[in-house]
Formats: sequence, structure tokens, C-alpha cells
Amino acid sequence: MLDNALARLDGALAQLEAAARRRVEAERGRANLETELALMQDDRARLAAELDGATARLGDVETAAADVDQRLERAMTVIGAVIARAEAEAGPGPVSRPENEDGEEDEGEPATASLAREH
Repeated sequence: MLDNALARLDGALAQLEAAARRRVEAERGRANLETELALMQDDRARLAAELDGATARLGDVETAAADVDQRLERAMTVIGAVIARAEAEAGPGPVSRPENEDGEEDEGEPATASLAREH
């Protein structure tokens, strides 16, 4: 009878130890999940801040692109007017190429570009 009681006590202790191990493992798992959740929240906050910064930079780039577009439009209008004036002054026929510093015809730059520079 004593042996039977000791066997039951050993069985109960084994069950208690197993339950305690499961509880400790569950707590570790829960702590791991809480840690992982905190890391994910930190990542989310960091990514949100990066997205805000990228959105602001995109706005700056779009503004700069619009400014460049306006400047190009104005430059093209001025160049067109200079070319039209040069053609009107030169009369019919091709526009001659200007000479470079050496007294030779400058082939590296079209006549319209040098005319635009002069006006």
C-alpha cells in the first residue's frame, strides 16, 4: 500500500513538473510574442517616418520639376524669338556659321545656339 501511494505520488509529481514546464514554456512564448510585437511596432513607426520623409522629398522634387519645366518653356520661347529675328534680319538663305577665336568656322556649335547666346 505504501509502495502504491509512493508510485501515485511520483506520478503526481511528474505531472506537476510537466505542467510547470509547459507553463514556463508558455510564458516564454508569450514574452517572445510580446517582444516581437514591440519590435514590429518600432519598425512600423520607423517606416512611417521614412515614408513621411520620402513624401516630403517627392513634393520638393515635383516642385523643382515644375520650376524647371517653366524655365525650359521660357528659354524655348526666347530661343524661338531669337531665331526668328535672326532669320528675318538675314533674309532668305542659310544662316552663316560664326567664326571661332582662331578665325575658323565653328562647326561644334550650330549657328542658332551662338545667336541665342548673343541676344
